[in-house]
Amino acid sequence: MSDILTYKKGDGVVAITLNDGKVNALSSAMWDALNEAFDIAEEANAIVTVSGRPGQFSAGFDLREMSNSPQDAIALVTRGSKMARRILSFPRPVIAASTGHCIAMGAFFMLACDYRIGVKGPYRIGLNETMIGLTMHHFGIELARYRLPSNYFNRCVINAEIVTPETAVTAGFYDTIVGPEQIDGALKKTVESFGALNKDAFRSTKLKSRSAVLALLDDCIERDQRVQN
Repeated sequence: MSDILTYKKGDGVVAITLNDGKVNALSSAMWDALNEAFDIAEEANAIVTVSGRPGQFSAGFDLREMSNSPQDAIALVTRGSKMARRILSFPRPVIAASTGHCIAMGAFFMLACDYRIGVKGPYRIGLNETMIGLTMHHFGIELARYRLPSNYFNRCVINAEIVTPETAVTAGFYDTIVGPEQIDGALKKTVESFGALNKDAFRSTKLKSRSAVLALLDDCIERDQRVQN
């Protein structure tokens, strides 16, 4: 537990909520808290849900921390990539509830999860890196290539197109969207659906189907830790 993230364990589920009171910046402290919660879920062999606060899932990396030095920026990006990689290979289902704006690493977090529920509203979803002067890292490019439909890959990765929740389903960031008042019920129903799956079969199929992309992403993490170009 921390003042930026809470989690609740019960009924075979670890429910994580990001809430730093602002934009849920993905800082080193947030990665520490997330990994702690995932450690607990893995030990309990539990399904994981990850939600933001109303109106905000995450605006992405903590840019103040990234601006400290090139080394700090690379370290923070590496931690984000390793967290996404952990989710992609996590033995139990990881279900995300995007409760509002979902930008940059927040959107990559969605791309790593097994099922993504968004909420209707005036929210922005997408990868804005080239818009704000950041060259996309190898891991981000390949994760997006893996999860986004080809007709949205260039639009979202290179062109930094930001989409609405409705378009985010078509673009591949979300699997479904619901009204804000329906998010808790939708999350509960999704957990029940995943809970009906055979645990061993789910884990084995998830890892087998993603073996090639996981190997590629491991290589990307190594490349991204070198000088960016």
